[in-house]
Amino acid sequence: MILNTALYSNTSDITDKRFSYSPMVVNELDQAIGFTPFVRLNRISRLCQKHDLYLKMESCCLTGSIKDKNAAYLIQLAEKQGDLKPGGTIIESSSGNFGIALAALGAAKGYKVVIVIDAKTPPPIKKMLLAYGAQLESVPLELADAEGSMQKARMNHAKRLAMKTPGAFYPCQHLNKNNPGAHELYTAQEIHAAFQQPPDAIVVGISTAGQIAGIINHYRKQPCSPKIIAVDVAGSAVLGQPRHPYKMTGLGLSFVPPSFQSKWIHQGFNVSDQMAFSMCHHLAKQEGMLLGGSTGAIVSAGLAYANTLTHPERIVLVNPDRGDRYLETLYDEQWLQDNALEVWSHTRLLESINHLHPIRHSQTNSKRKQHANS
Repeated sequence: MILNTALYSNTSDITDKRFSYSPMVVNELDQAIGFTPFVRLNRISRLCQKHDLYLKMESCCLTGSIKDKNAAYLIQLAEKQGDLKPGGTIIESSSGNFGIALAALGAAKGYKVVIVIDAKTPPPIKKMLLAYGAQLESVPLELADAEGSMQKARMNHAKRLAMKTPGAFYPCQHLNKNNPGAHELYTAQEIHAAFQQPPDAIVVGISTAGQIAGIINHYRKQPCSPKIIAVDVAGSAVLGQPRHPYKMTGLGLSFVPPSFQSKWIHQGFNVSDQMAFSMCHHLAKQEGMLLGGSTGAIVSAGLAYANTLTHPERIVLVNPDRGDRYLETLYDEQWLQDNALEVWSHTRLLESINHLHPIRHSQTNSKRKQHANS
């Protein structure tokens, strides 16, 4: 696949809708995973005129998030290894996208799916899970840790549930050593195939570290590798900063996931809820993209990184999910007010990004690309 900025075979006549690609025809739902488009950012910042910033639209995945890749890969691997058999039950701890992906693929394959959620799970996500036929198990708020995180409580509940359920498969995406394989197989290879020269940098959310580790593992085998810019939410433990409560879902952990490889990270950014959610509103209004809160953090960090550059670069930013599942939270004015959050003006947002600084630098330059303007 070669990145094609013109979708039509005759660009002088936009009414000619003969697309320049072959449509995908598959027999199973999990075969329709991957090859999401790259869309250039043009209006969110003046930096878009100096640099080529491409948002990799994982929001175009089947269920609206990049977690389709993790779910498909781990289910296929479990089937191959005999850990998941016909009539089995998939049990997982998830407050959002991974649970939705498991529920959809489980439905398509005939598995029962049980998702352990918590009080932070947005109402639209609960409705989506139920629509796919998943059974929900909710962990009470009093089991949250001192900083308000429910992750360990959810994971413990899912583990206990899996142990007492015959034929259960518990993927445990946070601790599963196979999790990065999904993104080495899908995401990294899609980026590699899209550009004749590797991008100068890839900006990606940490989350369970599956995405970032998979991309790193792929490019470590290549002669040239992009700089990896890691993004997390302020209040998360992963980048070693002080913990505190946060509202974002999709980013943030109360522990450092085992797949996280800090030595391969060029820069790391912690982005506040306030900045990320404000960016989401402006992406919708200025780029026509209704995306999730983690994408707001990733774009903010990507612009902060670009702001430090002296030469133009091609930068890929990985968009994890759509924004429709957050219409009752970060896109809802009353919810923002109830949580003491506001949408910053575009000017204030960009000024704040100018003062957003990295908190972690890689100590290795091994195999890092040195070229610019490729």
